[in-house]
Amino acid sequence: MSPLPPQPLSPLDGRYRAVVGGIGEHLSEAALNRARLRVEIEWLITLTERRMFGSAPLTDGQRDALRSVAADFGQPEIDRLAELEATTRHDVKAVEYLLREHLARLGLDAVAELAHFALTSEDVNNLAYALTIRAAVEELWLPAYRRVTERVEEWARLERGTPMLAHTHGQPATPTTVGKEFAVVAHRLRRQERRIRSVEWLGKFSGATGTFSAHLAADPDADWAGVSRAFVEGLGLSWNPLTTQIESHDAEAELFQAVSHAGRILHNLATDVWTYISMGYFSQVPAAGATGSSTMPHKINPIRFENAEANLELASALLDALAATLVTSRLQRDLTDSTSQRNIGVALGHSLLALDNLHRGLGEIAVAREVLAADLDRNWEVLAEAIQTVIRAEVVAGRSAITDPYALLKGLTRGQRIGHEELAVFVEGLDIPDAAKRRLTALTPASYTGLADALVDHLDG
Repeated sequence: MSPLPPQPLSPLDGRYRAVVGGIGEHLSEAALNRARLRVEIEWLITLTERRMFGSAPLTDGQRDALRSVAADFGQPEIDRLAELEATTRHDVKAVEYLLREHLARLGLDAVAELAHFALTSEDVNNLAYALTIRAAVEELWLPAYRRVTERVEEWARLERGTPMLAHTHGQPATPTTVGKEFAVVAHRLRRQERRIRSVEWLGKFSGATGTFSAHLAADPDADWAGVSRAFVEGLGLSWNPLTTQIESHDAEAELFQAVSHAGRILHNLATDVWTYISMGYFSQVPAAGATGSSTMPHKINPIRFENAEANLELASALLDALAATLVTSRLQRDLTDSTSQRNIGVALGHSLLALDNLHRGLGEIAVAREVLAADLDRNWEVLAEAIQTVIRAEVVAGRSAITDPYALLKGLTRGQRIGHEELAVFVEGLDIPDAAKRRLTALTPASYTGLADALVDHLDG
């Protein structure tokens, strides 16, 4: 058997690349190196602007040229870094050497020793990761998440008054509306979005063990903590003053936990919609030319929701692992986070793929109103709750002498189907006022939805 040509190992880089390829713009190895280079360049510019060690500020043209090295980062830089790292066996050192080469090209040899000045690799890495993860979340993940939320909200408003039999424990239960059930999901998703948007993007920039020791040795009179804070905040991040060699990754863990939690809500949505499809409550809109089953021509498989379910499980497994492991580092530093963080793009990629499938899937279903109506009409026994509750109210008010209304209705309805006629006869025979009887006999399973319709308005509150 002939060997295959080189193939992508992950389906995210193969079958699904068209959907999630954008994540590589932020969370690939190349994107990380571009961000590292940006941090190194901005630090060098900061030092020259402060005239550290007698250096002179760069001219506008020199600053622009230097910043363009990161802005125009492409295949030549990727290839050169691979060559450098083959020798250095250290990825951040390779970035430093690449910067030095560009400084020489631009005639800036005089400030070459300010490249990576007083830094540990993690000063560069933690800021680079914060910048790239933030960009991936804000530019890709959150918009995709919001599109799904908006589609769920559309369903909530469109079907707010469409009655549907509920199924607590998988059994017929007090009716609800299709829209109210979607509104529950939308409300949950909105809450998680607020949690994700509130995550603080932390950054440290304080040397080998977080003490500014090398900085102070080079210039004992400089306000290095102030310089560090201004630099980190200048990148749009929040300064973390108390760290070891690494930024403690608590903010990353909080983000991954929140994204994982949101994914579990979406997983619940996917499995519920799948179940409603299997029950016939929702129908699937056939796509022209699509094949549902390779052998059963009649089938339209709910693949969007199944794909979303699987990818959300993979995403949560990775995100949970990242959140659990990144917050631990032996003593002042170990290297476990380096390997772990390289999978952030994979985790968010699976989540992004799930969001795409959910958005598409929710646009390819329709409510089977006749099925919903027929199922409601087959389950008049769900009105037992209303009847026993009204009886209890009348007993409290002194207008009925019935004892144990719950047991009375349990004997009539538990484990058996009854229809409108049987229920009407039962109500007429009750020892309750006529007004209460009229109110109960006017009820139908389809009308017994309480405030479900009105509760959808809370999405606008």
